[in-house]
Amino acid sequence: MHRRNQAMVSKKLEQFFSPSRKFISGFCLGTVFSLTVLLISNSLNSSPITVVQQGFYTVGVNSSLVSSTNESIASEMHDSTGEANGCLSAREENFKKDGDFASNPVILKFGGFHGEVGRPEIGNLSKQDVHAEERVEGSFPTNSSNGDDKITEVEIAYQGNSTEKDEIIESDSPVWKCDIYDGKWVRDDSKPYYPGGSCPYIDRGFNCHLNGRPDDGFLRWKWQPNGCDIPSLNATDFLERLRGKRLVIVGDSLNRNMWESLVCILRHSIRRKRRVEDISGKRQFNKYGFHAIRFKDYNCSVDFVGSPFLVRKSSFTSKNRSFETLRLDLMDQNTPKYQDADVIVFNTAHWWVHFKTARGRNFFQEGNYVHPQLKMLEAYKKALNTWARWVDKNINVHKTRVFFRGYVHTHYSNGKWNTGGGCHRETEPIFNEDHLSKYPSKMRAVESVLQEMKTPVTYMNISRLSDYRKDGHPSIFRRSMEYKTKKEQNDLAKKSQDCVHWCLPGAPDTWNELLYALLFKEGWGLGQK
Repeated sequence: MHRRNQAMVSKKLEQFFSPSRKFISGFCLGTVFSLTVLLISNSLNSSPITVVQQGFYTVGVNSSLVSSTNESIASEMHDSTGEANGCLSAREENFKKDGDFASNPVILKFGGFHGEVGRPEIGNLSKQDVHAEERVEGSFPTNSSNGDDKITEVEIAYQGNSTEKDEIIESDSPVWKCDIYDGKWVRDDSKPYYPGGSCPYIDRGFNCHLNGRPDDGFLRWKWQPNGCDIPSLNATDFLERLRGKRLVIVGDSLNRNMWESLVCILRHSIRRKRRVEDISGKRQFNKYGFHAIRFKDYNCSVDFVGSPFLVRKSSFTSKNRSFETLRLDLMDQNTPKYQDADVIVFNTAHWWVHFKTARGRNFFQEGNYVHPQLKMLEAYKKALNTWARWVDKNINVHKTRVFFRGYVHTHYSNGKWNTGGGCHRETEPIFNEDHLSKYPSKMRAVESVLQEMKTPVTYMNISRLSDYRKDGHPSIFRRSMEYKTKKEQNDLAKKSQDCVHWCLPGAPDTWNELLYALLFKEGWGLGQK
C-alpha cells in the first residue's frame, strides 16, 4: 500500500515537472527559490513556505473537495502568496485534466457534515437556533433563495459538529465487504445534515418542524451496518462529483421524499443560496410532474420525475362507457425527461396497494385487452418487466448508473390511515426485531426481475432498515396547526395521520447517505466527463 502511494506520488511529480509543463514548474520553482533566499537573507520566519506546503497538501490529498473555480481556490490562500496560488491553481488544473484520482480506487470518509476543511466546531443547535429559520414557513420562493447570501446562525451551527478527521478508505478494504443494509440504528447527536425549517424545497406535509412537532430525538439516529462503516454524506464532495451532470429520482411520493432530502442536504453546503434555483418553475412540490433544482456553481441538477407506477396510466372505451386503466405493457410518457441522466433512482410500490390496483378488477390493460381480474402482485411483476425491458433497450450503461430503491413499510397501528390507525407519539425506533414486518413480497418480485436484466442495476434494499423507524413519520404533524385544547389534538389524531411519508430532516437522509456510499465506493464521478 505504501509503495503504491509512493509510486502514485512519484508519477504525479514526473507529470508536474514534465517538459509540457516547464513554464509552470519553472515559475513555481523560481518563486519558491526567491522566497527561500528572501527568508534566509532577512532572517524571517517561514510562514510563506508553510502556506505553499499546506497548499500542496490540500490539493494532493483533498483534491476532490477543492472547487475547480479560481474564486474558491483563491479564498483558501492568503493574499500575500498570490504567486504561490498561481502555481497551485495551475498544478491543480493539470491534475484534474489528468484524472489522477479517477484511476485510484479510494473513497473519502469525511468526519464533518460537508467535509469543509478548517470549519470551527460550534456544537449542536439550541432551540433558539432552530427557530431562527422559521421565516421559511410553507411558501416556496420563485428563485429558491433565502433572500440573501448571508449565512444564518442556525446554518453556521451546522457546519462543524464532528471531531472526526478525514480518512481514506480503499474500496477493496474489508470495511466495504459487508451487507450495508444489515445493521442497527445508533444515536448520533451530530445529525441531522440540515436544520429543521431551513430548506424551502420540502413539502409542507413533510416539514414536521414547521408543522409543530415538539420532539427532535427522531433526528438523532445513524444507520450503522454490522461489520463495516459507511462514510457520512459529504455534500461538497457529492456536488463536485455531480459537476456537469444530472441526477434524477423517478417514482412516487416516497421518492419525492428522498429527492427533497437530497436537495436540502446539498443546498445546505452552499454559502450563496441564490446560486441554487428551481429551474422547473414550481412553487409547490407536492404535485406530480417534473421538478428540477440547479446548483449553478457546479452546473449540475437534481431532478424529480413523478411516476408512481413507472408504467402508463390510460383509459379504455368499451361499448358506451370509458374507464381508467393501467397499461402494464407501456412505460409512462415521462421517460424522455430522464433517459439521458447520469444517475437515475427508480421506485414504485405504494400505489400498488391503493383500492383499484389492489382489487385488480377491470383495471390492468395489455394491448387492447383489459384483464377482468388480475392479482396485484402478478400485475406488479408485469409492470416491472416492462420497465426492465425499457432500461435494457434505452439506457447507455457507459453513461448512466441505475438504482432501484426498495419498498418501505408504513407504521399504522390500530387501523389503517382512514380507519383510525396512527403512529402519533412514537419517539423512538423499533429495537425488538420480532416486531418488524415480514419482507415485502413486492421486493422479492423486484429481485427476480433485476436478476434477469442485462443492464447493471443497484438494488437499494432499504426495507428493513426503514421498518425500524416507526418514529420518523409526520403522523398528525402533516400540516401546520395550533391546537387550542388537548381534546382537539386527540380528535385529529383519531381522524387521519400520515404514517407513510417521512419527516424532513429524517430517515430519507439516510437513504441518500447510502446512495452516496454506493456511488463513490466505485469511484463514480472522479475524473469523469
